[in-house]
Amino acid sequence: MQVRIYQPAKTAMQSGRAKTHAWILEYELATARRPEPLMGWTSSGDTLNQVKLTFDSAEEAIAYATRKGWAYEVITHNDRIVRPKNYADNFRTDRPRVGRF
Repeated sequence: MQVRIYQPAKTAMQSGRAKTHAWILEYELATARRPEPLMGWTSSGDTLNQVKLTFDSAEEAIAYATRKGWAYEVITHNDRIVRPKNYADNFRTDRPRVGRF
């Protein structure tokens, strides 16, 4: 069985990073998703794609996957770079000019 281990990204709806610290183990899809003929909802043949296991660290998730004998893929994300900015920097006289002023 193939699983994916990753840290979720920050949601676009909020500025906080509250639910981005845990690591998630998620199963790969065994069958394709398709629309259900009666209601038109998206359905799948297996229910494992609804299961998401959370762990405090990537090492715990990897240890769990190897203990179960699953093949895993760890997906890392780029670290966030915070560039400090000040309102006063908008009025600096020594900054390079941009545009046609």
